[in-house]
Amino acid sequence: MALNYIWVAFFLIAFIFALVKLIFLGDTEAFKLLVDGIFDSSKSSVMDIALPLIGAMTFWLGIMKIGEKAGAINFLSRIVGPFFRRIFPEIPKDHPAIGNLLMSFSANLLGLINAATPLGLKAMDSLQELNPEKEEASNAQIMFLVLLTSGLQLLPVTIIAQRAILHAKDPTDIFIPCIIATYASAVVGMIAVALKQKINLFDRVIVAWLGGMTLFITLLVWYFTAYLTREQISTFSKIASNLLLFSIPVIFILGGVIRKINVFEAFIDGAKAGFETSIKIIPYLVAMLVGIAVFRNCGALGYMNDGLRWVVSHLGLDTRFVDAMPVAYMKPLSGSGSRAMMITTMQIFKPDSFAGRLGCIFNGSADTTFYIVALYFGSVGIKRSRYAIPFGLIADLAGIIAAIFVAYLFFG
Repeated sequence: MALNYIWVAFFLIAFIFALVKLIFLGDTEAFKLLVDGIFDSSKSSVMDIALPLIGAMTFWLGIMKIGEKAGAINFLSRIVGPFFRRIFPEIPKDHPAIGNLLMSFSANLLGLINAATPLGLKAMDSLQELNPEKEEASNAQIMFLVLLTSGLQLLPVTIIAQRAILHAKDPTDIFIPCIIATYASAVVGMIAVALKQKINLFDRVIVAWLGGMTLFITLLVWYFTAYLTREQISTFSKIASNLLLFSIPVIFILGGVIRKINVFEAFIDGAKAGFETSIKIIPYLVAMLVGIAVFRNCGALGYMNDGLRWVVSHLGLDTRFVDAMPVAYMKPLSGSGSRAMMITTMQIFKPDSFAGRLGCIFNGSADTTFYIVALYFGSVGIKRSRYAIPFGLIADLAGIIAAIFVAYLFFG
């Protein structure tokens, strides 16, 4: 129901804002902007997102089917199973969903964008097999989605690259702040859902895994910043990402050959499912992205920022962070929109300004909640998202707050 109310609100708010602009401000282009947004976003939903996704989905789900038959998924399940069984208690021991979840999280963590979405959709599909209410999100699916919305990633390569394009003095100076902000988003999101689902967070396995991941991220950040230059970080990221991305299919195929399965037939079986899933998500993508487009084009975000600036200034607080807030507003709604806002902020205030850096940290602090809900739940036909969106937004809010704090800590 939350998704239904939000979608309706997008159109009603856009209509009211456009009507006020037309009547009181004489803005004859107000409704044209909304109509243009409808046509442009409905076209891009299919042409720029759904159709390109078909190829990636077809290939990666074919590879996943090979890995499943070769036993790779079960192998991964045994390694990470103890931790995942605690935060996903609905998943039976040694179920393939555990391995699928691990593959999805690993791809996101390493920034393997081309593989992350297909692997994530495969994981959502495996969770749907365990879901007794096929049109309502299960607890496990909600936990999975909220963790995805945190956007946890070790190397914010695209943000660093964009800063370099705009001639930032040190494009990598937002590296540590981005990791801190997105990790805060992931941990807060997981804790919030765990409390809602009455999961014991003091279980020694959960404590050990969270402590280990925290230590790993801390050491990685320390090593990169202490021993690698900007060029070395960029080179390492490029080599590691592509090496890992190509290693996954090679390892799965070799495993299939060793197990003496028909690798090509297994690939075709999985690829068929990938094509079907891609077609299924188109209506959900069109609906959500059109709603976001009209909300963005009506100018509501600008008025929100003006109101926030007024409140902050009357509280006697520093208002510099408000200049970057449009990036934070857009992040839960649209990945491309938030990137555009980030670039615009850097162009207006300069990449090395406080607002320019904070806009980059905002963009790296979380993922696009509404897009993820539409894509992942739509792929399995879920119509009732329960508390997924509010808790996804809690993770987003944690990332935003953490981003503001680390920006002041690092850049004053």
